[in-house]
Amino acid sequence: MNHNSLDNEEDEKYFDEIERANFIKVINSFKNYRKHNYHRIEQRLIYISQLPLRQQQLLEKYKKTLNSTKQCIDQNNLLIDKFLAGTNELFVNAAVNEIHGEDISKNGEQLTFFDSESDRVIVTLKQIVRDWTDLGASEREESYKPILDALSENFDITTMEKNQYRVLVPGAGLARLVYEISTLGLYCEGNEFSLFMLIVSNFLLNRCLFDSQYELFPFCHNFMNNLNRNDPLLSCRFPDVSPFQNPPKGEMNMIAGDFLQVYGQPAQYDQWDAVTTCFFLDCANNVVDFIEIIHKILKKGGIWINLGPLLYHYCDMNNELSLEPSYEDIREIIEKTGFEYLKENKNCRTRYSQNELSMAKLEYRSVFFVVRKK
Repeated sequence: MNHNSLDNEEDEKYFDEIERANFIKVINSFKNYRKHNYHRIEQRLIYISQLPLRQQQLLEKYKKTLNSTKQCIDQNNLLIDKFLAGTNELFVNAAVNEIHGEDISKNGEQLTFFDSESDRVIVTLKQIVRDWTDLGASEREESYKPILDALSENFDITTMEKNQYRVLVPGAGLARLVYEISTLGLYCEGNEFSLFMLIVSNFLLNRCLFDSQYELFPFCHNFMNNLNRNDPLLSCRFPDVSPFQNPPKGEMNMIAGDFLQVYGQPAQYDQWDAVTTCFFLDCANNVVDFIEIIHKILKKGGIWINLGPLLYHYCDMNNELSLEPSYEDIREIIEKTGFEYLKENKNCRTRYSQNELSMAKLEYRSVFFVVRKK
């Protein structure tokens, strides 16, 4: 299982000055995890200490839970240290070793980033739950099983040769769908832009030597909608299945970089038997770019399988341009681009990184479709 990066000398170096700064920023976000989340708890403990004694006594159990939450954060931070220990080998580029050894502090003090950066670490930890724990099994059933079933229906996986068909997964995240597709005996390549995801997926694919090896406290950052005081202290173990201990039948690979830049090159055209997009189509500033590139890189008769909502990540984001067409518009664009619809379901009820213990839950009415390149 190769988890590499853009090592082609003909490509622009992945780590130019902007990417270099971004890498340092991501590393510091992980390193600031404990400090940032401790601070959030300390704010509440200080607030309690300023209340009348009567109210402090009434909140004694709540205060105890907050202190217990610190222990959960400490355990998560030990995991983060393990994630970062593998960053030297995450990318082929020699520049990474230089970055990892670089002084990522300023005037002797660790850099502090905005909450949004630290929150991305929390999002990544929650993604582990969705992709690599028993707690996420029902979500994977909703989102990944229709895609896996569609692949099985369109490729005779019982008689094919290993790696006979090539499947691409843009926006692969922590690579669980990539792993599941490769277990069918297909060659599967995941593409991911987020360094947060790449760092942790590298750990999951290459350093988790057996099932349920590590313990995670994914909800210790949740201060809202807790029904019971111990709900934030819930732990889970990962991975539910170790790719190292249970290698897939087919080959799997992870490629770092922006989807449009990596796969928008002529060398990628007509190279893929299938493209699967799961909660990915709405990650584009211009969704038409995604549709056109997917059409170009598929072989004639190749299939595109999609499942997800239209959240449009760049909508209302400062300093970002974004287009947000309805699915009706997208469907028409897909057909005019040169696809024919084989299957469609406009009412797939799906969740994404939801806490089943929470008093508040979000559910998407996702669209699932299978189309073929004419």
